[in-house]
Amino acid sequence: MSSTPGTGEAGGLLAALRNTTATLVATARTRVELAGNELETERLRLVRALFLGISALFCFGVGLLLLLGLVLIIHWESRLLVLSGFGATFVLAGIVLFAAMKQANRRHQAFAATIAELEEDLRQLRAVSGNDKSPD
Repeated sequence: MSSTPGTGEAGGLLAALRNTTATLVATARTRVELAGNELETERLRLVRALFLGISALFCFGVGLLLLLGLVLIIHWESRLLVLSGFGATFVLAGIVLFAAMKQANRRHQAFAATIAELEEDLRQLRAVSGNDKSPD
């Protein structure tokens, strides 16, 4: 009996399919890990923004209360300077914290690195398959 033609090709095709599957699984795992890292970074950024926002609101509130107290006791000469100093300090701290919160919340693309890697994967798959057209 002779060997069936194509038997070696079937084994080679099966091995190539296994290798391709293993590569796709490894690529998918890497992309999921990258997405997880970016999700953690976004969570930390949001927690920081929340903390700064609450701190800014607290400082604005204390500053306003102190300035209100300043208006109420404006006739007390010695307390005028103390209350105005504390009021100005808290209002200034509120402004600085508010500016820091705005800086922390500047909108940027979430999962930008993951999206870039997936786009590169698609580009490479299109190049291998001979379909070099990229959607715009």
